[in-house]
Amino acid sequence: MQATEITRRTRAERRRDTLQRLTSERDIWVSTAHPDHGPHQVPLWFLWDGQAVWMCTSANSATARNAHKEPRVRLALPDAFDVVLLQGQATCHPAREVPKDAADAFAGKFGWDPRTEETSFVYLCVTPQTVRAWRGVPELRGRVVMCDGAWLG
Repeated sequence: MQATEITRRTRAERRRDTLQRLTSERDIWVSTAHPDHGPHQVPLWFLWDGQAVWMCTSANSATARNAHKEPRVRLALPDAFDVVLLQGQATCHPAREVPKDAADAFAGKFGWDPRTEETSFVYLCVTPQTVRAWRGVPELRGRVVMCDGAWLG
């Protein structure tokens, strides 16, 4: 593996790059926890609507069960070099009760509509309260680009 030259980005550049990735990427890692069974992490498809991350999973999944009991979650885009971590609280929406705009956008992005499935699905909506973004050690300082739900820089 070769070392990569890292040019430190400004907070505004990190915010711009983070928003671009949230709009263009397909997968996000979702970390939940159960009070008795501990942490659980899975990748899910996601949609960024400009304010929140929307994901969908089986209503019987550990992710859905955990989010109902403990709504605090962490999300991570799948790149260990260009790190983006989001933290917030998940709200759960049964597929037949999800806001139409969010469900239609999700179906449009992925060509799959969980509302039409025979089995039960739940949408998780996470409005980030904290977002961290960095590329390597040079960007560790100043990695918080959103705090208390407000974008910085």
